[in-house]
Amino acid sequence: MKFLCVSDQIDPLVYSTTLKERYGDVDAVFCAGDLSLEYVDFIVTALGKPTFFVFGNHNLEDYDLYTKSDHNNSMTPFQQASRGHGGDHSGQKVFASKHLFFTDSSGKKTPLLIAGADGSMRYNNGKCQFTEGQMFRTLLKMVPKLLWNKIRYGRYLDVFLTHASPRHIHDREDPCHKGFECFNWFIRKFSPALMIHGHIHLYDLQAVRCTKTEKTTVVNAYSHIVVEMKKNFTKGAAHESDISIISDR
Repeated sequence: MKFLCVSDQIDPLVYSTTLKERYGDVDAVFCAGDLSLEYVDFIVTALGKPTFFVFGNHNLEDYDLYTKSDHNNSMTPFQQASRGHGGDHSGQKVFASKHLFFTDSSGKKTPLLIAGADGSMRYNNGKCQFTEGQMFRTLLKMVPKLLWNKIRYGRYLDVFLTHASPRHIHDREDPCHKGFECFNWFIRKFSPALMIHGHIHLYDLQAVRCTKTEKTTVVNAYSHIVVEMKKNFTKGAAHESDISIISDR
């Protein structure tokens, strides 16, 4: 499968009338936060491919529509639907895609398994910011579904979509841009083949944006990047994946 991954910056190569010509062969789009949902809507409309998004620490106008809050609970289903968007919010949940499937060596189809986490490290008590403990508790709530994936599909997870990065992988030392240590724990325990994050802006063309840790390839989706995932379902290697970077910047 081939994925278009975007975050943090409206990219003129993506926000273009030639988007379908450039990226029409992707199977899905992953949006790693700090993008307006109007931009996400444009991508959904132009490509017509399954699109998944999480919220970052900016562009939070519609955040309450997708999270539990007094504001959200006070809205009628019609009000929520009228302000809905085309992408699927993937924050704070684990799910199997209904539209994206791998085919194993026996010809059986198995869905793409996705988990996501909104937000960044807390730095000024703003919306969609979390302490290390809060994010760890969020991940713990995902464990039952991850265990079910392992029983049903033979693996916990394929794609982990977040806004923040893991601690000491692509992150920075200022309070806002520190990564979560619990993401490293999550990677060790549940071995997603691919982790897609945003939040860390890349101004240097030489900056590292793809790192292998444990069995996971961690990719910074800043602006845009195209990633290909190939799963190996041969006997004895059912959980292996090959991740390739097709294009970036």
